[in-house]
Amino acid sequence: MALSKLDNLYRQVILDHSSYPHHHGKLSTSNQQIELNNPTCGDVIQLQLAIDEEGIIQDIAFEGHGCSISTASASMMTDAVIGKTLAQAQELSEAFSQLVQGKTITLEDELGDASMLSGVAKFPARIKCATLAWKALDKAIENPNQTTITEEIKHEE
Repeated sequence: MALSKLDNLYRQVILDHSSYPHHHGKLSTSNQQIELNNPTCGDVIQLQLAIDEEGIIQDIAFEGHGCSISTASASMMTDAVIGKTLAQAQELSEAFSQLVQGKTITLEDELGDASMLSGVAKFPARIKCATLAWKALDKAIENPNQTTITEEIKHEE
């Protein structure tokens, strides 16, 4: 496949996730809610997780508003982590962070469609957009006993 056709495929997948996000909405039952916003651009995500007693993400959903990269990334993240343990989800989050910074990773297949956001590395101003949902997931993993978390991304992150 020619590079331009591959680029078009990547763009189409990102546009599809942005226009028709997976796991968008609210969960009827959740045991953790995180709201995270990026004051730099105004993107906001509310992430809800249903985590079972073994630490497996049984269900996940998000709401909020943001650019197409932020929305697509949230949709891709939910697809990648549902059914995973918190440790597996954290590993995927770390891999995604490395990927969008232009680093080589070994978990590209496990990221699914999220691996298509590797091109964000060429646009440093968009990295926070791509990582917003993943940072919200990180906050949930870091604070498993806190049911509601509301934070802003700090400028140094």
